[in-house]
Amino acid sequence: MTFVNYSARELNVKIVYYGPGLGGKTTNLRHVYARAPTRQKGRLISLATQTERTLFFDFLPLNLGTLRGFQVRFHLYTVPGQVFYAASRRLILKGVDGLVFVADSNPLRLDANAESWADLGRNLAGYGLRRDRVPTVIQYNKRDLEGAVPVDGLRRCLGSPGVPEFEAVAAEGRGVFETLKGVARLVLSNLAQRTPGR
Repeated sequence: MTFVNYSARELNVKIVYYGPGLGGKTTNLRHVYARAPTRQKGRLISLATQTERTLFFDFLPLNLGTLRGFQVRFHLYTVPGQVFYAASRRLILKGVDGLVFVADSNPLRLDANAESWADLGRNLAGYGLRRDRVPTVIQYNKRDLEGAVPVDGLRRCLGSPGVPEFEAVAAEGRGVFETLKGVARLVLSNLAQRTPGR
C-alpha cells in the first residue's frame, strides 16, 4: 500500500521484481541504477550468496515526478528466487503497489517460471490480494538465448495472464527501462484514482 507523507507531500510506492532464481531480477535493477541520474537515486543495497546474487532484496528509490502535487518516489525491490527463501519473498511483497514478473526464456526454466508465478499468486493471497488487482507487467528476459522459448510458449506457461508484456535482454539493458516505465504507468494510473488532491 502506498505510503503518503503529507508533510513532505510525498507518495512512496513499492514495486517488486518477482520471478525464478537467476532470471534477471537483480540485473534489471543494476541496469536501472547504473543509468539513473545521481540526484534521482538512493543507495543500492544488495546482499549476495554463492548460489544467487540476491539473498534478500535490492532497494532503489527513484524520484519520478509529481502526482496531484505529491512527489512520487518509487522503491524497487527484488525477491530471492530460490525455493528455500519463501519467507523472504512473502515479507518483501507486503505493501506492494506494483509487480514486475521476470520470466526466464531458457527452455530448461519453464517449470521454474510456472512455479514462481504460482508462488506469487499464493503469497499475494496471503495478504488478501488478488494478482489481477495489483498493477503487473511481465518481462520475458534472456531473449538472446539460442533456443529461447517463444513468447507464446512463455505466455502459455504462465496461464496467459493478460497483462502488459515486454521482451528483454537485461544483461545488455534491452527492455529494462521499457519494463519499468510500463509498470510505473499502471501504478500511477491506479494512484491517480485514489490520491487526494492538492
